Amino acid sequence: MSGGEKNEFSTPYFLVDEKRLLHNLEILKSVSEKSGCKILLAQKAFSMFYAYPLMREYLAGTTASGLYEAKLGCEEFGKETHVFSPAYREKEFDEILKYADDVVFNSPTQFKKFAKKAKAAGKSVGLRINPQCSTQEGHAIYDPCADFSRLGTTLENFEEEQLSELDGLHFHTLCEQGADALEITLKAVEEKFGKYLYQMKWLNLGGGHHITKADYDVDALIRMVRRLKETYDVEVYLEPGEAVVLNAGFLVSQVLEVVHNGMDIAILDTSAACHMPDVLEMPYRPPVKDSGLAWEKACTVRLAGPTCLAGDVMGDYSFDAPLKEGDLVVFEDMALYTMVKTNTFNGMPLPDIVWRDRNGEMKLVKSFGYEDFKGRLS
Repeated sequence: MSGGEKNEFSTPYFLVDEKRLLHNLEILKSVSEKSGCKILLAQKAFSMFYAYPLMREYLAGTTASGLYEAKLGCEEFGKETHVFSPAYREKEFDEILKYADDVVFNSPTQFKKFAKKAKAAGKSVGLRINPQCSTQEGHAIYDPCADFSRLGTTLENFEEEQLSELDGLHFHTLCEQGADALEITLKAVEEKFGKYLYQMKWLNLGGGHHITKADYDVDALIRMVRRLKETYDVEVYLEPGEAVVLNAGFLVSQVLEVVHNGMDIAILDTSAACHMPDVLEMPYRPPVKDSGLAWEKACTVRLAGPTCLAGDVMGDYSFDAPLKEGDLVVFEDMALYTMVKTNTFNGMPLPDIVWRDRNGEMKLVKSFGYEDFKGRLS
């Protein structure tokens, strides 16, 4: 993105686009209506509650990974609030029950410890299962079915005596995957746990479904959900995170300086380590507006952050013209798993948050300052 464009907001800032968000929500609502499933927002991917009033018109509720997300979902989104944690903290569990409608346990031991209390509070209870069927290649950090995974109960550890108390089963094995991966996973789930599904009230297929991606086979998903409902007479849930806000967010940054060491290196006012840590964790190369692959366009440059971490690098990109101080660089698809993971390492300011409504009007939703950094540790 060339410098010289007017920018009324201070960089770096996240920009969430209502029109793009609506595009995703319409697709998800259509899937829900045609299949009969309920779709929940996975707040671990996106928890900008400014958008919740809009999202609740399309989705059935939220999922949470613990107390804080459960409280946020209940108070700000409403509708159904589901919660799963690999292990619940005893001192928090009573408060979780104030907000959650559905509580999923990770193991038979956790179920024994907390399920009776949840049932007594009128909550629906479930168990997360691990079908031990991995459909991912690489990135074991995001694979719940990787060897030695702590997530979910394997068939070997499943305790049939708990069936009479269980309301549902839950599995989450996918990450940015298509309907074909779900089909493979369902086959494994039904082979191992199918006989138990007839006794369940609901089945949660988890997240990782790339439903709003252009090439996703929506019709196949709808067929699978319908078959599950007809075969087992269960309510079916999906809990996507990424699919809800796919391509609906941006991170707008500015070039502070361009240095040269074998190649041009643009130092930006945004950081991979602080503002998009998945770039380093996964790792992956985030899309950048108006850019190409390295050496594809006339001018290749490495984009890097301003922290003291030597590896604070987003990647190598090419542009039609050289980047210079003051130019804007716009990272795309930045609403998911980015805003929720920001941190203030090295004293980096958190990016502001801006909303662009369906008419193109832009509004500052949240700004951050020194107190947000200072107040974290003392």
